[in-house]
Amino acid sequence: MKRFLLSASVLAMFAAPAFAGREEIRIVGSSTVYPFTTAVAEQFGKKSGMKTPVVESTGTGGGMKLFCEGVGEDKADATNASRRIKKSEFETCAKNGVTDIVEITVGFDGLTVAHSKAAQPVALTRAQLFLALAKEVPGADGKLVANPYKMWNEIDPALPAKKIEVLGPPPTSGTRDSFHELFMEKGAEGIEALKALKEADAKAFEKVWKSMREDGAYVEAGENDNVIVQKLEANPDAFGVFGYSFLEENVAKLQGVAVEGVAPTFETIADGSYKASRKLYVYIKKAHVGVIPGLDKFAMEYVSDAALGEDGYLAAKGLVTLPADQRKAVVEAVTAMTAMKGDELK
Repeated sequence: MKRFLLSASVLAMFAAPAFAGREEIRIVGSSTVYPFTTAVAEQFGKKSGMKTPVVESTGTGGGMKLFCEGVGEDKADATNASRRIKKSEFETCAKNGVTDIVEITVGFDGLTVAHSKAAQPVALTRAQLFLALAKEVPGADGKLVANPYKMWNEIDPALPAKKIEVLGPPPTSGTRDSFHELFMEKGAEGIEALKALKEADAKAFEKVWKSMREDGAYVEAGENDNVIVQKLEANPDAFGVFGYSFLEENVAKLQGVAVEGVAPTFETIADGSYKASRKLYVYIKKAHVGVIPGLDKFAMEYVSDAALGEDGYLAAKGLVTLPADQRKAVVEAVTAMTAMKGDELK
């Protein structure tokens, strides 16, 4: 049998990431950010004459997993996220060779609870939402019990005598993470028995607000928010959880629920009076810039005045745009392709 010895240069060719042959940008991630990134991709394709980037809705968690797999032609170039990248995800990226990540804060989104316009308007507090959806809640003696509430009016007589049914995202979604932090955690903090638990045992408190009911009151409706919209149309008694942009797009069919007395609108999200608001992100793999054609130009289109400006096409799609000073900082970071450090991540 003949043996062939390969030179170091040939071996290096096999070991290096293979980029040749892919002409279109590949983006994965959040279903909430998906319509905004799709709009930018379409504009980029028209203006540049290059192939329109391929955008997949995989959920924030799923997108991060794909994004952090490594560098190369078969790996994603960017990922959308409806929450900031986690420290654990950043570290996974680094272990897999994704060491330079450019973070783009694209704007704000209000996390909304909505229902059919055919239903009577309802206002809720975050404490009421926690009591409706948590796996365990305080009983009469303040000790935790399996959630006994079947109807909204059992939580508060002022609420409708309707069955509790809330359609929302699965655990892989950034919207689910945001719902836990902005609604469930804050709602739990508004209940005296759980406030005391937080002071006594922070880990036990965290377990409580992160555990959702599994008896049908909370229904995981997948990563496609349009499915939730369709189900709310079919069932006026149900509520759905998704980003403000989907409420804006379906305003003829749905109405937003006022939270702590404030309805979700562009203005209340922008000025912070609507408490359940969050930042939206796009992450770019710097190692792919200059290799995957047009990736840097796509990023610049995203932060352009035409897209992210106060009267830009993303605002028209429901994105709550950044204040001028914040957008200026984002534009500077993208222009220089400045990689994030990750020191402040949780």
